[in-house]
This record gives sequence, C-alpha cells and structure tokens, in this order.
Amino acid sequence: MRPVANPPNPFESRHRELLEPAPAAMVTIFEDASREILSRNDSPDLPFRWSVNPYRGCFHGCAYCYARPSHEYWGFGAGTDFDTKIIVKEEAPQLLRRAFEKPSWQGELIVFSGNTDCYQPLEASYGLTRACLEVCAEYRNPVGVITKGALVRRDLDVLTRLQREAWVQVYVSIPFADQDMARQVEPQAPSPAKRFETMQALAEAGIPVGISLAPIIPGLNDEAIPELLERARQAGARMAMYSLLRLSGSVEPVFLERMQAAFPDRFSKIVNRLRETREGHLTDTAFFARHQGRGTYWQMIEQLFELAKRKAGFQEAEKDEIPPTFRRPGAVQRSLFE
Repeated sequence: MRPVANPPNPFESRHRELLEPAPAAMVTIFEDASREILSRNDSPDLPFRWSVNPYRGCFHGCAYCYARPSHEYWGFGAGTDFDTKIIVKEEAPQLLRRAFEKPSWQGELIVFSGNTDCYQPLEASYGLTRACLEVCAEYRNPVGVITKGALVRRDLDVLTRLQREAWVQVYVSIPFADQDMARQVEPQAPSPAKRFETMQALAEAGIPVGISLAPIIPGLNDEAIPELLERARQAGARMAMYSLLRLSGSVEPVFLERMQAAFPDRFSKIVNRLRETREGHLTDTAFFARHQGRGTYWQMIEQLFELAKRKAGFQEAEKDEIPPTFRRPGAVQRSLFE
C-alpha cells in the first residue's frame, strides 16, 4: 500500500502536517449503522433514480474515482483513507427487504452501485452484494450492475434468475487496455484481461453485458478506445458507454498527485488535453456537461468512439424498456383468501 496521503478535508476545522514520512496505509473496516439502504439520485443527467451501496470507500484505489469526496462526510480523507478505511453496511440485505415491503415501493430499477464498487475485494468475505441481489431476485426487482470486480462471476446463478424472472444488465468497467497502465491508475482492481474474461463469462451465461469506458482520460487512454471496443465485442458485450474524466472537489489533487508520480513524462500532456476538452478548466460540475467535453479534441474522441463502435460490430442502441416484474412474495397466495 502507498503511504498515507489525503487532501485537507473541507468539513474538518483542523489539518495536521506530518513532520516525518507518512506511515503506510493499513486497511481498516468500520461498521455502518444506517437505517436506510436505498440511495435516491436526483441528478437529471443520470438514467436511474435508486442505488444500493453496500460499502463506502473502495480498496480498488482508482486515482480518478468520483466518489472520493463522499468519504469526507464521515471525517475521513479522500486519498488513501478512501482506499483503506472501508465502511461496511452489514444490515444491507435486511434493510433492502424492509424497503421492498413498504407499500410505496413499486419496483423501480436499482443500480449496484451508484457510489463505490459493489464487488470490491471485501465482498468475497461479507457477501452483502450477493445477499442484496438475492432479495431483488426474490421480489423480482429490476437490477443494473456496474463493476470492475471479477467476483461478479460468483453470482451468475442469482443474475441468471434475475434475467429469467425480472430484468438485469451488467456493465464491466474497463477504461484501459494496457495492463501496466491500468495497474498505475487502478492499483488494486483486477487486470483488464481478467475483466474481459469476466465479461465473456457473463455473456455466455446469457446476461446482457456491456463495457464502460469510464473515465476517458485525454492524453492517457483515449487512444485505446478502438482496442477496448473490439475486445469487448469479441467477449460478448452488447452495449458500450463512455464518459469524460471529472475531477470534482478533492478528486483533483488526488488524481494529479498520482498521475505526476506514475506518468511524469505524460503528466503535462494529460493536464493540457484535459483542459482542452474543458474550455481551459480541469473539470465542469454542471449537469449534462460533467460527463462530456467540448471543443475539437473532444469531438475527435466522440467520433473515434462511434466509428470504433460500429467497426467492432455493436448495434445501434435501442431504449431497453424495463418490464413491470416486481411482486412481493406471497402476494398471489394472500389474494386468494381476500
């Protein structure tokens, strides 16, 4: 693990400067006592309203993770604290079942996860994502999954049941084709090769699977777009999406520090290209603008993606209607006696 390094927390009134080299960051687990598990999303530029996040923080340690600032709400840092101080919601399956039993719940799409990866390594021990998916399958609630974790293959039986009785889609996040580059930016995530193997296993099991090229980091991984789309299509992906890097809040200093250390020869190019797509800025937090860029260079990226997507054999995207499959177990039996 890297030494402890966090940007100043904007919610803390004090900031301590170390007088000696920082110690190595050690993984620490915390329990979450939340009494609600469904997170409501009110962002107008996202295609879902509800998400489930069994974990806060993420051991994958991706330098660009947009969820880093959320760790500051809990008194932690957005740097190595986010990578190593993991909060676990052990009551997640029970809380989800309780939410489904409320008369107000009518069975909307739930995304795993809207914040941190639901299949990060701790899931192998805690099994909270699997238990939540089992609840969704029991209630036939539609599910979307996005993950870098190869562990999703463990839950093919639950995903297959959801595909058969409700609705499910899985996006595998693979923004890098080069394994060495990926290891520098996503230090604890599975290799790109392992993620493509996972994608193929999902596709062969009949699960609708796609690739997420997110984020596109101009000057670093944009040239890999054609290769990533070609490999994804060969692995059985039906869908593909992408978005531009965004550096909101404390993500910016974490990302820049790690890129400077990992790619000193490319660092200026990455920063300049990013500014070129953001009209001179490093990020844009406005809805509908935060996921995409502007200007000539960004138009080239858009055209490259669309051309490579067609060449790889992806079909034109069609709106996938989610059927009204939700039902509470025992509801039919109860109605016979009412």
